Amino acid sequence: MGLRRKSRELALQFLFSHDFQERSCAPDDVARDLDMFCQLFDVSQKALPYGRELILGICRHREEIDALLATHSHNWRVERMSLVDRNILRIAVFEMRHCDQAPAQVAINEALEIAKRYSIGESVSFINGILDAIQASLAT
Repeated sequence: MGLRRKSRELALQFLFSHDFQERSCAPDDVARDLDMFCQLFDVSQKALPYGRELILGICRHREEIDALLATHSHNWRVERMSLVDRNILRIAVFEMRHCDQAPAQVAINEALEIAKRYSIGESVSFINGILDAIQASLAT
């Protein structure tokens, strides 16, 4: 497994925990929570820099990301999505919008591979449909 995939999985695990506990998205709180998370779990120090960039960026742009998800997830409210799916989507959308290093198709493919590992079977096509729609809207 590549380093970027490990970073994305770290971000997913942290964001899942953060959402589940209904923690604050304030930057200082997130940084403190991430430090605590890294102490509690065996976090790869090599995966941490990009994982941290994803986590802090997603928290900083959460409203924008969730608005895109809401626009493109027909008949699904963002808050009703599973925590896993919602955070996989947030990671991919953040990468598509704010990370020049990852082309949109790479972000989508990575999201689908992570969904295969962490979510249920139907979620892969659900995630793919939303991300394809977002990619198309960003291209125009």
